[in-house]
Amino acid sequence: MVKAAIVDVDGTLADTNYHHAIAWDRAFSKHGFEIPLWRIHRHMGMGGDHLVESLAGEQAETDKGEDIRDAEGELYSELIGEVRTLPGARELISDLRERDLVVVLASSAKSDEVNHYLDLLDARELVSDWTTSDDVEATKPEPDLIEAALEKAGTRDAILVGDSTWDIEAAKRAGIQSLGVLTGGFGSDELRDAGCAEVYESVAQLRERLAETPFGAG
Repeated sequence: MVKAAIVDVDGTLADTNYHHAIAWDRAFSKHGFEIPLWRIHRHMGMGGDHLVESLAGEQAETDKGEDIRDAEGELYSELIGEVRTLPGARELISDLRERDLVVVLASSAKSDEVNHYLDLLDARELVSDWTTSDDVEATKPEPDLIEAALEKAGTRDAILVGDSTWDIEAAKRAGIQSLGVLTGGFGSDELRDAGCAEVYESVAQLRERLAETPFGAG
């Protein structure tokens, strides 16, 4: 029986993926790297500790990795005020809690960003707990974030809800099942190929079909 829902934030509950892609694009450009924006988007959901090398190469990571990550954080802070929650996001959390599930929001974002999303979702009193960058050493697709969320949930009988292939891969490495939503810009086939059990158009559609999922028996 499923006892907990581990719910990704960026791209799943909050519509942030494209804002982050723009911030990364500007951060790379600031430090002399021109990376096509579509390639950056394909890496949304991957942690910044992996993203620079994956997109710009090992030498870029060695020479400029921390500078690029710092710049992305500063540039994203200029855009975060434009971020909106996705339709049905808070309601999904409420639905999961009504089924007596522990709900942990899984994010490797900095504390100030996670606090901003908690305020947008009005979720502080609704969720059981949440993670931040302080809880992980290596980010997705490494399983650290999922493991931290499982520890906070107090059980491994959990399912992840996420939007990116990196979310799904991290869940798979942690040994838990995942459900996907298309709101991060990744295709249904991509999410399934990464190991996702089922894919929904959005969290709103997931809510409509919740009784058909393993959460339905929660």
